[in-house]
Amino acid sequence: MKNLLFTGFISLFLSCNACGQQVEKEFVYTGNPIVRDIYTADPSAHVWTIDGKERLYVYPSHDIDPPSGCDRMDKYHVYSTDDMVHWTDHGQILEASQVSWGVPITNASSGATFMWAPDCAYRNGKYYFYFPHPYGPTWNDTWRIGIAVSDEPAANFQVLSHTLIGLPDEGHIDPCVFIDDDGQAYFYYGGGNHCFGAQLKENMIELDGSLQAMTGLIDFHEGAWVFKRNGVYYLTYADNTGGANQLRYATGDNPLGPWSYKGVYLTSTTSDTSHGSVVEYKGQWWAFYHTADLSGTGLLRSICVDSLFFNENGTIQTVAQTKDKGTPYKGIERTAPGTIEAEDYNEGGQGIAYWDTTEGNPSLEYRREDVDISKDRRTGIVYVTNTANKEYLNYTYEVLKDGVYNIEFRIGAVSGSPAVKFYLEYDGKKLTNPYRYTVPTASVSDLATVIASNIALTKGRHTIGFYPSGNVYFDRFTFVNTATDIRDIGIHPVSVYPNPSNGVFHVQSNDKVNSVSVFDVSGKNILQGKGGDSNLKIDLSKQMPGIYFLTLLTDERMYRSKLVKNSRQL
Repeated sequence: MKNLLFTGFISLFLSCNACGQQVEKEFVYTGNPIVRDIYTADPSAHVWTIDGKERLYVYPSHDIDPPSGCDRMDKYHVYSTDDMVHWTDHGQILEASQVSWGVPITNASSGATFMWAPDCAYRNGKYYFYFPHPYGPTWNDTWRIGIAVSDEPAANFQVLSHTLIGLPDEGHIDPCVFIDDDGQAYFYYGGGNHCFGAQLKENMIELDGSLQAMTGLIDFHEGAWVFKRNGVYYLTYADNTGGANQLRYATGDNPLGPWSYKGVYLTSTTSDTSHGSVVEYKGQWWAFYHTADLSGTGLLRSICVDSLFFNENGTIQTVAQTKDKGTPYKGIERTAPGTIEAEDYNEGGQGIAYWDTTEGNPSLEYRREDVDISKDRRTGIVYVTNTANKEYLNYTYEVLKDGVYNIEFRIGAVSGSPAVKFYLEYDGKKLTNPYRYTVPTASVSDLATVIASNIALTKGRHTIGFYPSGNVYFDRFTFVNTATDIRDIGIHPVSVYPNPSNGVFHVQSNDKVNSVSVFDVSGKNILQGKGGDSNLKIDLSKQMPGIYFLTLLTDERMYRSKLVKNSRQL
């Protein structure tokens, strides 16, 4: 298990609540998962209007790292946003030790605390936070639904001394509260293939009548969620798909059913469990859910959100799950056509920019991360190695022109390793499955070239994911437009002067230059950038004297030239 890296922008300030000192953190993420400093699951999302301004709040559960089964969940945080990009972690609002009627921690195995999926509701100036928790050491059949109340949506919650009044002794979980347009509140919960609902009294702490079975649901497992759109009620839930739960939904004309099953709106994620909520905010519907993208285990989950869309007949379109792939290393935009060094994979950390499971002893501390990077003393080549099945590296690049490209990989399988292959993902889509490209055995000083041919790429920003099946030496890869006319630089229309020089070269071109790359004799890309001007300066004054190779890309052609840096000033 690798340590979770938290890479968002954070500012801290303090406030106080009933739990003691509460720390709020502001952070920015434009991709999934939303929260990366702790593990969170089971997101319950609501929009509250405070002082005339709408803000979206999310109430998830918390997975303890390291995990020990599904019972190590101990506390609740609250997150909010007003633009779905800038988020605030309002800090911890409740933990197991505050539940006086709950199971004593000393009677639970492995430090279990059993604070599972919650929900929150607003009524008459109060926020009611509902959470499942067992009251006896035989926890699996002693679940109760606790309630904490506050005047604020994200602080100062006080746990009531009693559980939700009127619930029978059935031991179900995953509370959900829906308030209809007429102000009537409804309570739902379930588990073990059963889902129930009932009206709530206006005090929000007592059932108003008996629980009713929610009929018409197909393959219900847990995690009921109810919302309303255009006069139609929707009930979503997690199904029983083994090891890969999906989120399904049904619709009805009444908040207590009967329900008419409609289908799956969120397919399985990287987590074996699934639990979600649906909410409208600022004219857009959103689907919240959790994955195991950051941890690789369904016992350590992370909440995510994606846009949700409806068809004209009210059915829900399958949610397109997205994931942050990281950002270019050191902020330098790599291009296609162009070359990317293997060690210059994206920034963003484990589960975002890369996945690494192997322990290695790299000879070069190129980047202070888990990926194994080394350097060949004889050739000077810096490369990625000690790779394994299910690991990956992401690279973001800009395609300068629509076209069909070959991607040339300088790579070799480590001697003694089983047959090694790799596949590629383009913008998160796996176009080569199963492992398609075979890697020959080779030494670091004499790597092979493996070509992924005829890949259609469109102009704009994209991400490529590299997934090896075993241990390789991976040096770099190059995008080559198959329609590109390659020419050596001469006097016209492109010239380079002076050459040789003391390290500063000038390029004059009649064509607009889109990108510039310079390589040393080992093939390492030592300079890469966008062009722009017809007169460019290439500064190699900090490089050792010797021979270098220049590549210029225009809309129609690739130009190449040898550059010679003198050993003394001219």
